[in-house]
Amino acid sequence: MSAHNLNRNPVHLGLGATAVVLPDFDGSGEWYMNYGMQTASDDVDGRLVSWHSFDGAWDVWEVHPHGTEVVLCTGGTLELVQRIDDEEVITVLTPGEYAINAPGVWHSANDSGPCSAVFITAGKETENHPR
Repeated sequence: MSAHNLNRNPVHLGLGATAVVLPDFDGSGEWYMNYGMQTASDDVDGRLVSWHSFDGAWDVWEVHPHGTEVVLCTGGTLELVQRIDDEEVITVLTPGEYAINAPGVWHSANDSGPCSAVFITAGKETENHPR
């Protein structure tokens, strides 16, 4: 067994209760495309576990149409924004608190200062568009 850095090497949770360490994360569309191809056989049951730090509002909205996403704040304050019934619902998370993005709910984050979070994502056919 060896230690891994979740920020650099996300984990894929797959069928049969498997956990696979993923290649170095670079945030590119190509990384996500390769991840999708490598894990396609898990269909909607696979989950990407990743940890990200950021400072500032997200510049995109995203949605995961085939499953829930858990967002667990690990540092700072995270202001999660969800579009529900054409209204923006804001949930403020502090370390140890989490929120769930339901399937089909568009979400983003506001500028709330430096923060970090773990994301457990059902990523099949994830979509995004500029905010």
